[in-house]
Amino acid sequence: MDIALVGPGRAGTAVALACVAAGHRVVAVAGRTPDAESTRIAAARFEARVVPVQFAGRGARLVLIATPDDAIEATAAALAQSLEPEALVVHLSGSHGLAALASITATRSDVAVGAVHPLQTLPSPDSSLAGAWAAVAGPAEVTDLAATIGLRPFTVDDACRATYHAAAVVASNHVVALIGQVERLASAAGAPFEAFEPLATAALQNSFAQGPKAALTGPVARGDVETVRRHLASIPSDEQAAYRALASAAQRLTGRDASEPSEVLG
Repeated sequence: MDIALVGPGRAGTAVALACVAAGHRVVAVAGRTPDAESTRIAAARFEARVVPVQFAGRGARLVLIATPDDAIEATAAALAQSLEPEALVVHLSGSHGLAALASITATRSDVAVGAVHPLQTLPSPDSSLAGAWAAVAGPAEVTDLAATIGLRPFTVDDACRATYHAAAVVASNHVVALIGQVERLASAAGAPFEAFEPLATAALQNSFAQGPKAALTGPVARGDVETVRRHLASIPSDEQAAYRALASAAQRLTGRDASEPSEVLG
């Protein structure tokens, strides 16, 4: 298929590269402005023409919308009239479903719409998508597209997309933020940050292999309230809120109704 990429950031470029690897071709790139550096770099990389958003659909069988979430609706409205008959328009947002493309479905009954959200962290445009899961919505053609570029598709209803995306944020962004706290506390204790990698890796692996409840260890799992008290007394005040929140989540995971830990954790 000939593809138009609207939003040549990390996610859009990564998906477009996967499409090219599967035998498709990027023919047009539209960015925030035609002379934006990211637009020029992506267009040169794909040997594609730079086009304004309102003309991006011309000559494309597949249009990938990879803009920030709050720009999807406006982008869809801008390019609707340039779409080719029987084209497929897919956005890459995790938190939005097909409703974000309502301006297309309302005016172009000859065009199909869908969503593909790769459940993968993409720190660079060259990040691999191979083997990652992806939340999809739309006709079977969307599922086929996801599978063709090496993703493992599953469906999420529009009404549940925000909840699904919240889970994705916790699994990626919040885990990274938590490891940031590990780094700070390790530094305060004079311990090497890298020494905690096997512990963190094993905990994550065990959580998916055994289930989070079975994988939980440590003072909260044991009901060791005094150790929790010592932790809170020893760590900086600006680290205590995060510790309390996660320890409370661990207490919830145990399934026990323990008043004393709850009192300690606030």
